[in-house]
Amino acid sequence: MDTPGHSSKMTEVPDLTRATEKVKTLKHFPPYGSINGHSTGDTCPTCRGTGRIPRGHEDQLVAVIPCNDVRLKPRRTKLYVCVSMALCLLVCCLILFFLFPRSVTLTPVSVLSVMVYFTPDTVDMEVTNLINITNENFVPVQIAEFSIQSLVTDIVVGKTKISNMTAIQSRSQKSYTIKIDLPITDKGLNSYCKSGSIKIHTLFLELQMTMNISYLSHMEQLSLNTFEYIDCGTNSTIPHPVR
Repeated sequence: MDTPGHSSKMTEVPDLTRATEKVKTLKHFPPYGSINGHSTGDTCPTCRGTGRIPRGHEDQLVAVIPCNDVRLKPRRTKLYVCVSMALCLLVCCLILFFLFPRSVTLTPVSVLSVMVYFTPDTVDMEVTNLINITNENFVPVQIAEFSIQSLVTDIVVGKTKISNMTAIQSRSQKSYTIKIDLPITDKGLNSYCKSGSIKIHTLFLELQMTMNISYLSHMEQLSLNTFEYIDCGTNSTIPHPVR
């Protein structure tokens, strides 16, 4: 029959064995929330403080990173964030600067010549004008169509449409010579232009210009009205600027 003292010794031996195994386990597997093995926190909820993963629970793992891990505190974080924001802002500003639509202007320059042909019933004139088209954009501009309507005393005397004009390169200006045919059939204007008693046969010609252009994937229409004077009596009109 065992004595009471002998029973207490037998109970202490398993306790010492368990304590020794726990110390060995903590040396290889630090407790939850510690990287040096000394912690007063809770045990790991995945391995339950044993340092081993139960079989069949591999897909239920929980990644635990200590709060004092240096990976959670990267160096120069604010500097990297500020530099990234500055680069994004710079790229956006450059895109807006180069792709922002700018003006395309149509400017009449001068009347180069006026050729007058008399027929029994009409006065046929061929007016040659010089115009400039300026492109302020950083992309080429395509000219889809260019049309001119000519009026004398609010009467339409001629229409001209040009559809084979070349593109205008970025940040450039291009000059075009436009020929306008003006057959005047009005009897009053015919008599005025053919009269020999009148020394000056000046007509004030109104030009209504319309140009359809395309750039940056959109269409745009430019309109311009200008006035110029021509001599319908003889071929005496000399080149002069449009005012």
